[in-house]
This record gives sequence, C-alpha cells and structure tokens, in this order.
Amino acid sequence: MPDYKYKAKTRAGKDVVGIMTANTQKEALDRLAAQKLFPISVEDAHKNDVNVGKWFQRKPPATAIAAFLTQLGELLENGVPVLMAFQALGKQTPNPALREVVVDVGEQVADGQSVDAAFAMHDKVFDDLTLSVIKAGSEGAFLESALKRTAKFIEDQAEIRSRIVGAMIYPSVLCVVGVTIVTVLLVAFVPKFEPMFEQLVESGNSLPVATVWLLAFRDFCGSYGLYALGVIAAILVWLKFQASTKSGRRFIDAWKLKLPVLGQVAQASAVSKLCRVLGTLLQNGVPILRALEISSRSTGNALLQDAVEKSVEAVSSGEPLSRPLQESKLIPPQAMTMITIAEESNTLEKVLLNLADSLEKQLSKRIDIMVRLLEPMMLLMLAGAVFYIILALLMPVFQLTDAV
Repeated sequence: MPDYKYKAKTRAGKDVVGIMTANTQKEALDRLAAQKLFPISVEDAHKNDVNVGKWFQRKPPATAIAAFLTQLGELLENGVPVLMAFQALGKQTPNPALREVVVDVGEQVADGQSVDAAFAMHDKVFDDLTLSVIKAGSEGAFLESALKRTAKFIEDQAEIRSRIVGAMIYPSVLCVVGVTIVTVLLVAFVPKFEPMFEQLVESGNSLPVATVWLLAFRDFCGSYGLYALGVIAAILVWLKFQASTKSGRRFIDAWKLKLPVLGQVAQASAVSKLCRVLGTLLQNGVPILRALEISSRSTGNALLQDAVEKSVEAVSSGEPLSRPLQESKLIPPQAMTMITIAEESNTLEKVLLNLADSLEKQLSKRIDIMVRLLEPMMLLMLAGAVFYIILALLMPVFQLTDAV
C-alpha cells in the first residue's frame, strides 16, 4: 500500500504532520477524520522522489495498450466490477510503464473519479480517439464494447505501421551496405592506385575522364565531407522545424503527394486513417463535431486536415459534410461518392469503416509495389557505383599497359 504524507489540525488548532499507509487517498482522509483531525493536505509521500528509471521510460507500445483495453472490456462484459478489473489488470499487465498507469487509473476510480476522467489524466499514454470513445461509452452505458472496438482499431493501426516498417527494412539495409562499400573502395583502394596515376601523368599521358571525376569526388569527400554532412543535417533540422509549423506542413505534404508512387501511398494512408478514425468515433457514439475534430488531427496530412476542419464549420452551420471534402480533391472520386450517399442515407459510420478496409487493402498493394520498385533500383545503383569505381581505377591501368 502507498504511503501518504499529511498535514492536519486538531480541534485545538495545533498542527499535526505525519505519514500513514492507506490503500487510497480517500481512505487516508477517512482515517484522519476518525482520529478527529482536520486535514489540510494529503499527498503521496513519494510523489517527488527521483526515479532515474522513469527518465528513460518509453511510452507503452500500441499493442500493449490494445491488449489492456481488450482485457478490460472482456472483464467488464463478464460482470467483473470496475475496481476489481483494474486491480487484476494492474497485477497482470506485463509492460511496467502501462502497469503504473493501470494502477493509477484504478486508484483514481476508487477515489470517486469516473472511468473516463481517470483515463483522461493519462493523455500522454491514451490518444484523443481512445479517450473520446471511452467517454462516449461511459456516458452511453456501452463501455465494454467501446473498449474492445478501440482496441481493435489500435491493433489494426499498429499492424499497418509494422508492415510499412518491415517493408522498408531490406531497402534500408541495401542503402547502408551500398554506402559502406563505396566508402571502403574510396578510402582503401583508390589510394593504392595513386602512384600509378602520378607515373602515368609524368609520362605525358592524361587520365581518363572517369578517373579524374572519381579522384575529384574522393578529394571533395576528404576536404568537405564533414561540411556536406553538416549541411545535410541542417537541412533535416530545418525540414523538421518547418514540419512543426502549419505552412511548412502544408508545403511538405503537398510535395509528398506529387511524388510518383510514394504520393499515392501517402494519399491512401491519410484518407484511410480519416475514414477509420471518423467511422470508429461515430460508431461509438461520439458527436460528429467532436469526431471530426479528432479525426482531422489523425490524418497525418495538413491539406486533408484543413479540409476536415472546414467540414466542421460546414456541419455546424447545417451544410453537408461531403462538400468541403470534395473541394479538397484529396479523396478518390469513388470514395467521395460513397460518402455523399452514406451521409444522405444516415449510414456514414458503416460506409466509412468499409471504405477504410478497402483503402487499407489498396495501401498494402501500393506499398508492395513501392518496395518491389525500390529494391531493384537500389541494387542497380549499388552495382552501378561499384562498377564505375572499378572501371575508373582499371582504365589507367589499361592505358599504361598500352603505352608500355
């Protein structure tokens, strides 16, 4: 049980300070009242303790959060009381960071907080979508199903992210291998040929153009390589800063959409996220204006976010949702037609979720195409770079042999 540090007054007005062990803060207050003390403050005795491990504690992974929400929903669905469910999950949750959150949420509920308010105190762990669905489920008496649906959504999103990361592993390895091989050739092999190059120049012959360019590139890397890396790092920092501003994000996202293949992947990803998040929120009873506000921040594309924010204004003034979305020209025509019809027939959440399934399948295919194109391109680039270096080194050898 945790320790609580308290400060209280007796009936005579004397200050009393001490530490007591209790299950919850409320229990500590009740025990002080039973001792005829008037509490001034009661707080966790270890609240300000320095815990070096927490400095390096990462946010719980999405899969762990999804598993917790699923288990909580199943326990509540099977009639387990809320407090007992949190106590059980607080002992069983394997992730240390999430376990602390679960225990704290259980303590807040035990102190009289509502479930959604207790979850909201950990908004760095649970995103807006999860908190909004839990609030709607708590108010609408369908918390169990809301928890399980949210968990399913989080699992689906985590699976998509893992597939994208997994698809990019092999191209990333190829890139690292290519840079390593080229660096080794420039540093270890090119200097061994330089005496022969000097001998060839002293004999009145000129070096081949390919060799001259190779030596110039090697000299540039040796003299200005660190400066070039510094410039690249500065550009990346500048892009990151621009991505934190609205105008910069709009420019970067607009540029991404124009890229071949990658632009289609970015568009499909943004639209599928919008449909999935908005459909999930509406399905779980979240009001449409609040649902649009949350889903606009989850698209990952500033241009689509602007369109959804305009739709909030349109819906609040009585206009249809589809008009600002159609004007953005970011949603495929077929999907836009389905959204328009669904809005008129009052089946928007169902159509949005079906659209999300369809778009995610298309996204998966486009990612496969992108990876299939990227792998041979990187192999060709690697082979071309190695072939050029070897050719540039051997051409003077052939020239010197002919001269002899």
